[in-house]
Amino acid sequence: MIQILQVAKDTTNVTKEVVSAIASGHTDLIIEKLIDMCISAGKNILIAIIVYIVGRFLISLIQRVMGNMLSRRKVEISIQTFLKSLVSILLNVLLIVSVVGALGINTTSFAALLASAGVAIGMALSGNLQNFAGGLIILFFKPYKVGDWIEAQNVSGSVTAIQIMHTLVTTADNKVVYIPNGAMSSGVITNYSRLDTRRVEWIVGVDYGEDIDKVESVVNELIQKDNRILKEPAPVIALHALDSSSVNVTIRAWVANGDYWNVYFEMNKNIYDEFNRQGIDFPFPQMTIHQA
Repeated sequence: MIQILQVAKDTTNVTKEVVSAIASGHTDLIIEKLIDMCISAGKNILIAIIVYIVGRFLISLIQRVMGNMLSRRKVEISIQTFLKSLVSILLNVLLIVSVVGALGINTTSFAALLASAGVAIGMALSGNLQNFAGGLIILFFKPYKVGDWIEAQNVSGSVTAIQIMHTLVTTADNKVVYIPNGAMSSGVITNYSRLDTRRVEWIVGVDYGEDIDKVESVVNELIQKDNRILKEPAPVIALHALDSSSVNVTIRAWVANGDYWNVYFEMNKNIYDEFNRQGIDFPFPQMTIHQA
């Protein structure tokens, strides 16, 4: 504030000198004052531009060196993205302060003003501070990491980045969803990638009157032919339910995490083709009406 008042005072003095020179008809003095002002301002602006260009180059260099160092040390991608985001913000704030100082403004007063504004903004944006703390909690407890397929906050997708305020999740249809870290650190998260294996389950309906032993035998042959299905834990084929229009058979098998969807979809097709080949009928909804 003192710096601003000083600048205003200096501007007022210069204006008075110019007005006085105009009143006395000393145009040479006016031109000289204007040239001095332009030279002084131009010099500061030129220095500020140079500081900005050099600063951007240094920031880019530091980020590149930091990225290479984190990669060589094999730091988790989750921590890498978080640290890069944090360092980028800090370096850009430092660059702004340097440019302001190059313009001739007292950086001490500016820093004090920035700190005061930071406190006020921090109080107003307490939710964002919660998101920052949530990001630290996520990195410390690691409920998920970059590359994991998760389900949280009614969103299901692959984690592509963990930033200071948000976790970026890319959905199956290639949408990028920004989820606040505060909600992620305190909400329910389902991590489908944490374990190496997953259980696949199918429920297949057949007509009443079909030979269930034959159905189980056909399904078992299909399972044995698929090398992606694990032998242990052993697959399970069992009568699931006697439904209103069908006899439902449940099939459960374990596969490697990365094979889950391929096995699921291909087994659906194989069951459909083989049942038709073996003469096993699929049911249609039906109702028997008795006339009195």
